[in-house]
Amino acid sequence: MTRHTVTPRGQGGRGSFHRIADAVRAAAPGDLVVISPGTWTEALVLDRAVVLTAEHGRGSVILTAPPGDRPAVTVDGPECGLHDMTVWGADESAPAVAVQPGAGLVMEDCTVEGGRLQVYGPDGEEAGTTALVLRRCRLERARLVGLHLAGAVRARVEECAVTGVDGTGVVLSGTARLNAVQLRLDRTSGSGVRLRGNARLRISDSAFIGTGRAGLLLEDDSEAVGGGLRIESPGAAGVHLTGSSRVELTDSRILGAAAVGLAAQDRTSLTVTDCAVVEAGANGLMITDAARAMLTDCRIDRSAFSAVHASGNATVRLTDSLVRGGAEHGVHAVDDTRVELAGCGIRDVDMTGVAALDQATVTVTGCRVENTATGIRLGAGADARVAQTVVSGTQEIGIQVAGGTAVLTDVHVTGTGAAGIVVDKDADATVEGGTVADCGGTGLVVWTGARPTVTGTHIRRPAKNGVYLADGAGGTFTLLDVTGAGFPALHVGAAADPLFQECRIRDCAEALGTDDGAAPKLRDCTADNAPLVFGTSDAPSARSGNAGPSAPGAARGEAAADVDDVTEESLEDLLGELHALVGLDRVKRDVGSLVKLMQTVRRREEAGLPAPPLSRHLVFAGNPGTGKTTVARLYGRLLKALGLLRRGHLVEVDRTSLVGEYVGHTGPKTTAAFNRALGGVLFIDEAYSLAPVGAGNDFGTEAVATLVKLMEDHRDDVIVIAAGYPGDMHRFIGSNPGLASRFRRTLVFEDYNSEELVSIVEYQAGEHRYELTPVAREELGRLFDLLPRGEGFGNGRSARQMFQEMTERQAQRVAELSDPTPDQLITLESGDLPIPVTAPVASA
Repeated sequence: MTRHTVTPRGQGGRGSFHRIADAVRAAAPGDLVVISPGTWTEALVLDRAVVLTAEHGRGSVILTAPPGDRPAVTVDGPECGLHDMTVWGADESAPAVAVQPGAGLVMEDCTVEGGRLQVYGPDGEEAGTTALVLRRCRLERARLVGLHLAGAVRARVEECAVTGVDGTGVVLSGTARLNAVQLRLDRTSGSGVRLRGNARLRISDSAFIGTGRAGLLLEDDSEAVGGGLRIESPGAAGVHLTGSSRVELTDSRILGAAAVGLAAQDRTSLTVTDCAVVEAGANGLMITDAARAMLTDCRIDRSAFSAVHASGNATVRLTDSLVRGGAEHGVHAVDDTRVELAGCGIRDVDMTGVAALDQATVTVTGCRVENTATGIRLGAGADARVAQTVVSGTQEIGIQVAGGTAVLTDVHVTGTGAAGIVVDKDADATVEGGTVADCGGTGLVVWTGARPTVTGTHIRRPAKNGVYLADGAGGTFTLLDVTGAGFPALHVGAAADPLFQECRIRDCAEALGTDDGAAPKLRDCTADNAPLVFGTSDAPSARSGNAGPSAPGAARGEAAADVDDVTEESLEDLLGELHALVGLDRVKRDVGSLVKLMQTVRRREEAGLPAPPLSRHLVFAGNPGTGKTTVARLYGRLLKALGLLRRGHLVEVDRTSLVGEYVGHTGPKTTAAFNRALGGVLFIDEAYSLAPVGAGNDFGTEAVATLVKLMEDHRDDVIVIAAGYPGDMHRFIGSNPGLASRFRRTLVFEDYNSEELVSIVEYQAGEHRYELTPVAREELGRLFDLLPRGEGFGNGRSARQMFQEMTERQAQRVAELSDPTPDQLITLESGDLPIPVTAPVASA
């Protein structure tokens, strides 16, 4: 490599150049051109592999374009370089630096002002590509666009800033590819980054601040994958997808968008994990047309419109996510949309927690809806499945089935300002299990023409009736349990003809109230353990015990037993299910030992011998995704099979489920959660959060004290499992003297190794009719070996996410085949892995 020196006229020794262009023409490929400080007005053309650098470092050399429309630097050769230089363009609307098709440029510690950095690639990749690397550079004061990559361009940007652009910060078009790390965009009048055509963006640890329009805009068939991205105060949407574009975001934040936080329309696909959308000026998430969105471990806070709005034929799935605050609905689904909510929380929204209208299909599983106007509302034509869900603290109705079809399974409605559940005219509703408690109105209202099927539901302490049937209503009510109603437990209007069978009424103002012309049928029902029948005289009083005249087939004298779960499972099958789990060898041994111990206890009880002192409560210590919830659910079923628990069901809670927001709220809230677990297992996730460091007057201490008392009062009717990070569970146990005596056994859930993670992926593949090739399996194991195992590692969840990403990539690959075979449709190959393990990682 030869060094060429450029100095002002009258300076420098023999052999130095006084114009940069002269030094470039004299340089051979690979030579270095060193430029003395000063301002140089030239229009350079780099047509060979030369590197230009400022002799005295960044800012000492200013290269400015002469008047006209030529860039200050035109790169027409491969492997060119600019180091420590400031480049000024002559026209802010034109390129200050232009990289031509097939050329290559590395810029380090440079500034480009007064014009854009324009990089053109060939029209087709078969003609080659253009390469660009920017490190620690700054692009500012351009018009239309700051950085434009067009065509077959491969670019890498590290620790760079694009600022003060009267237009879009970065534009990718054609088949451009950009890998950006620590990119900062601010003060752009247009969007932050715009992708068009078949462009691809991979971005991490970056920030888009104060863009005039969308933070990230995708069009056509473009794709963006991001992690650690912060989009703050965009003038329109935070992320906006159109066409058939795709976005995957992880660990990102969208703050204060002037419009929608996340917007997807047309045929786009949005996948978001561990992200937050805060204070959007419209919806937090808006999905329209045939777009799809999947959000996992996300948070949508304080949206000005509905937090989630789905319309058209859109599909939305939210998993383990939280919607909090907002001026309208938590989730609003209209038209022919499909919305799935699993393990989510929706609270503190001004209107409805979940609203489904038109022909929308909604599935809600394992969710909490609290402190809303109405909890869940289903309109005419909607189809809803709600299971293992809690609706509490609503100002008005808990669940309103205003039309369509609804199946409510093991749903718990509590503390509503009005009725617990309302089934409107012409609605088709099925209610299976669950509870309705402490409502400000009636527990269950059935309006004229509605005929729901209700089985095994408990209605407790309603301010008015337990069940109110309007004139002409009907339905079947089996194993219904009404306790503590302020009005008649059952009210039947004129011409209403419900069937009540094996129902139990206790401690109510009256058992049955009827209007003239009512025709209820009662079979095997009781009121305070006395038979409840309906005849020609006045309805009986449950408190007096007067059952009234007997009708044919009078009820038997004893109350129907609680029927929560009639399915019997064998101990051998359950142990087989436990041992079929991937990994967890130590946990399996510990659970097996506990089962043997419990068998002995059961046998002693059956023999009339006293049971030995025994604490059945457990601590599960392990990182996220290690199977704690799965094992807890199995443990409850095992104890039910042993006859040591009545139901064996699992109720999963966390701090938000137990701790109130004001004085006097925590005790009842903890008690309600505990009561739901009676006969089964109360699983407290992240239990250490009830005893934060320096707790002081934290309400978590009240929740712990309440739990300790309830565990003593119901020590034979519930199992409590406290779960969390291994290092934090000692603090929880030490927060109350009563915990140490009740939690004497800890099961340690170790992280999965790579082979076990591969087995989880293979299990997921088998469940969904996919098969991994041997090479794909081998490379998948190597990929798991490379994954960092820090706090963000999700163990089994990471394996499931890996499987999902492989299937999406496989779908893209198979879609390009004109007539795929059945084997091609089910085969996952090594090329479907997110990162090809055998391929070298490019630096640019």
